[in-house]
Amino acid sequence: MNNITNIVRRKSTRIYIGNVPIGDGAPIAVQSMVNTRTTNILETVTQINALKKAGVDIVRISIPTMDAAEAFKIIKRQVINIPLVADIHFDYRIALKVAEYGADCLRINPGNIGNNKRIRSVVHCAQDKNISIRIGVNSGSLERDLQRKYDGNPTEHVLLESAMRHVDILDKLNFHQFKVSVKSSDVLITIQAYRALASKIDQPLHIGLTEAGALRNGTVKSAMAVGFLLNEGIGDTIRISLATDPVEEVKVAFDILRALRIRAHGINFIACPGCARQEFNVINVVNALEEKVSDITTPMDISIIGCVVNGPGEALKSTIGVAGARNKSGIYEDGIRQQKRCDNISIVEELERRIRAKSKLSNKNNPQHYLITYNK
Repeated sequence: MNNITNIVRRKSTRIYIGNVPIGDGAPIAVQSMVNTRTTNILETVTQINALKKAGVDIVRISIPTMDAAEAFKIIKRQVINIPLVADIHFDYRIALKVAEYGADCLRINPGNIGNNKRIRSVVHCAQDKNISIRIGVNSGSLERDLQRKYDGNPTEHVLLESAMRHVDILDKLNFHQFKVSVKSSDVLITIQAYRALASKIDQPLHIGLTEAGALRNGTVKSAMAVGFLLNEGIGDTIRISLATDPVEEVKVAFDILRALRIRAHGINFIACPGCARQEFNVINVVNALEEKVSDITTPMDISIIGCVVNGPGEALKSTIGVAGARNKSGIYEDGIRQQKRCDNISIVEELERRIRAKSKLSNKNNPQHYLITYNK
């Protein structure tokens, strides 16, 4: 897998969420958000651990009440090596409480948590605890005066104005350890808003499409918006917002990063759709293999082609590949055709065995395989 991308990243300042660096050329971090009730501690911790297994870098938790804040205290003690972002709206006292309990970042909009005294108390607490803040502007929760000003039309202009209003608050308080997001459910508005914001501030940007939708539709829209921005060098951390299991958000995020050669993580499947030339059922093989090796995070390209027209050419470029032939198909590894062919009925098992062996060896020899070299 090529570990060099031609994308030139936007220059930004560096902040930290726990031990994860954000901005200033750091690897783009993948974030997700649990969809459990925070007060259900067991389910929340279980989901966080599932996200951790999928490779997530940062997890966000909604803290709508003081009871949720008390639950967060217990959750934080049980979750190891994954920074937790506390998502808070309106009640500044909740922000103070979760900061005391070890939140690694506060997701707030300073302008909606009360008067200047309350805002200062939260910011000073963040400074004292050495934790960062995320200003999170969403098209569905804009300030009422801005909604009136723009006739309820959440364009990129209103998103930008809202974001800059909150940025100005933190700047005046001399607090600079923050990142910003300006999310819409509209692909084009999201792209335009982030472009405008990127030219206004130096802080890191958390990018994504808000309320993107269900798995298929949401993945398509998110890939368009996030992929477009990343290709322009805009974005320091991402979240794919889908109405599904949040583990799927992490998978889609890494698929986008891998497709742009920004961050290598997990398996890139190269597979034909199947036609009359296929010598085995390609679709069944790909689906079964993808499920079996979903736990593999080692970067590798796996090509599964059902015939000898394109099979050998793709296999030669892949970490492991199969080129379909009658009864027994050719197996390639690191560009070398293996002497022993594989029975077509055993392709899934043979590829899984080789993938796991390759992953084990790669992790032993190169534990930093996920890092990407950026062209400056």
